Amino acid sequence: MEINKSNFLCSNSDWKKCPKPNLPEYAFIGRSNVGKSSLINALTNSKKLAKTSGKPGKTQLINHFLINNNFYLADLPGYGYAKISKKIREEFQSFTLKYLENRENLVCLFMLIDLRVPPQKIDLEFMEYCAVKKIPFVICFTKADKLKKVEIEENTNNYKNLLLKEWEFFPVNFTTSSTKKTGLEDIKGFINEHNILFKS
Repeated sequence: MEINKSNFLCSNSDWKKCPKPNLPEYAFIGRSNVGKSSLINALTNSKKLAKTSGKPGKTQLINHFLINNNFYLADLPGYGYAKISKKIREEFQSFTLKYLENRENLVCLFMLIDLRVPPQKIDLEFMEYCAVKKIPFVICFTKADKLKKVEIEENTNNYKNLLLKEWEFFPVNFTTSSTKKTGLEDIKGFINEHNILFKS
């Protein structure tokens, strides 16, 4: 699948004001500074579609984009560390959860995890939340270009072994690098397959 058209639609903090749920939708979320905006820009061949920043917590609203006039991408606020007040952080985490639990056309949530760091409690807890709420998700390991091949395999297996202690299977996962374009074709193939299923 080639992405040749991408347009920003809207930003808001109310899932009820999201675009009409007539197209399949894919949302991206992760801890602050995990490379979420960079991955969205790399997928859509755009340097400025999603706002990137060296400061964690830049995304504080649900940002919607229309891709190829065929499906939506949603850029969700990151969770975890951000230089904003606790009250504001709790507010945008609240509306993010409401979005995830109520958005009827949400096909899949792409949960981004920095492959360079060991498994984090907050990521594992969020996966558990998705499982309990029956929110379909896949894992996107980011920043693979910062690691050697053996390190990528070892760090991925750390997550796999940890999750399989309680989970029946390891979630579908992609190893990505926005800089090297690693894994982007796999993600686009996944989206294309699910777009077909959504419309069938």
